[in-house]
Amino acid sequence: MSKHNIYHIGLEKTPANYESLSPLSFLERAAAVYPTYTATVHGDIHKTWRETEVRCRKLASALQKQGIGEGDTVSVIAPNLPELFEMHFGVPMSGAVLNAINTRLDADAIAFIFQHAESKVVIVDKEFTEVVKKALKMIAHRPLVIAIDDPLYTEGELISELTYEEFILDGDPEFQYWPPSDEWQAISLNYTSGTTGNPKGVVYHHRGAHLNAVSNIMSWDMGSHPVYLWTLPMFHCNGWCFPWTIAASAGVSVSLRHVRADAIFNSIKQNQVTHFCAAPIVLNMMNNADVDLKADIHHQIKAMTAGAAPPASVIEGMEALGIEVTHVYGLTETFGPCVVCDWQRDWDDLNNTERARMKARQGVRAPMQGQLMVANPITMQPVAKNGEEMGEIFLRGNIVMKGYLKNPSTSDEAMAEGWFHTGDLAVWHSDNYIEIKDRSKDIIISGGENISSIEIEDVLYRHEYVEEVAVIAMADEKWGEVPCAFVKTKDDVELTQQELIAFCRSQMAHFKVPKKFIFTALPKTSTGKVQKYVLRGRVNE
Repeated sequence: MSKHNIYHIGLEKTPANYESLSPLSFLERAAAVYPTYTATVHGDIHKTWRETEVRCRKLASALQKQGIGEGDTVSVIAPNLPELFEMHFGVPMSGAVLNAINTRLDADAIAFIFQHAESKVVIVDKEFTEVVKKALKMIAHRPLVIAIDDPLYTEGELISELTYEEFILDGDPEFQYWPPSDEWQAISLNYTSGTTGNPKGVVYHHRGAHLNAVSNIMSWDMGSHPVYLWTLPMFHCNGWCFPWTIAASAGVSVSLRHVRADAIFNSIKQNQVTHFCAAPIVLNMMNNADVDLKADIHHQIKAMTAGAAPPASVIEGMEALGIEVTHVYGLTETFGPCVVCDWQRDWDDLNNTERARMKARQGVRAPMQGQLMVANPITMQPVAKNGEEMGEIFLRGNIVMKGYLKNPSTSDEAMAEGWFHTGDLAVWHSDNYIEIKDRSKDIIISGGENISSIEIEDVLYRHEYVEEVAVIAMADEKWGEVPCAFVKTKDDVELTQQELIAFCRSQMAHFKVPKKFIFTALPKTSTGKVQKYVLRGRVNE
């Protein structure tokens, strides 16, 4: 017999006290409250929040006039331009789902995504016309194709006579768009890198996008009107949800077509950039930039980094430039950042090296993340919080994906037993901060001992002539596996294997020292992550 509950009587949801959460509400507020404030910057082209909202409304209206709506996919291949920023609002306003595609993929991979996502509209910047033309020839259906004609980019050709500007021209500037009927409705589709087999399509919902946008502001102390530089691709986890975060804080979205040190530093100075996100490899590139480029920065800048754990030396280098680094952790499946290394007052008096070491840890759950656990993946029992026992990172809460598109069995497996299984291995410290030791596939098991490739990389990054490094497992007849290090030196300085072995032995247990060093440039993904699977193929051929 159910218990009588007085709080169930006459207290139902109504339009007056409940609406679906959606990041689209942030755009409406920014345009209403700060209509004349700058929303986007692209070279000398500036647009206000009111102008941006009108363009988004017109895009949504134009899509609906073409019969595009709920359940339809709009794919885009473009760099970090104002048009892609607008699509993060205009596409879901129409009810459709935004699919921003990795610009470094080849035609086969792009064609797979078009086919799998059943793309109804494909929007292409002229830098990528050639590869997308090839991809379109490989698919059976014919989407509506629209070209982005960036006035600041003179190369390439338009993929279609229909341009983005012409397409939105007839859209309704008063188009009504918010809120969605259901906050669980899909807002975007992001494909994983697909290093083994075809990529998986990760589906985001309006609720999670809204909450992670707010979480970004809270965990980074962004305040009002930040100036955000796009050093992180918008196709990567929807730019970690930062298009929606920028709208929530009525900030400024500063475009960046190509991620190069000169372009980054010039934009930071010209636009008084306050925030940017980047993989550790980009921070390292900035550290090693010409001294003149780094001069004349006199305002506070905050950098958020994720991906592989940033070597403490990289964090030290950034902070020496006056750039405050916040380390976060997340996956495509978690809307980007879901764990943040929150700073503790007790760490204020630490020396620079110790501060950097604390910042290199992944941290604690972000403000809008539900629960975080490091546990044995078989028993699902939490590991001891001693900083030594290793387990897998598990997450659950509102900023976990809906699931994988057209892949229910993999979705069920990834979220078995009520937790999202990350595949990342970490230890849990006594202060509740987690620290990643490796991907489960990257851990090196040598003679029964677990060796963290990240630990070895961190040591090697401290060598004054090492610019980039990646450590992988190499087959060994005696030990099963041993570490092998791929190293790129600074300014083509010549180092020997013997020199680096001696350097490592002075700072770590001898059994962890790489048995082989290969001096070469490192293959990377578009988001700056080293492609270790390529290196494995090279060393274990």
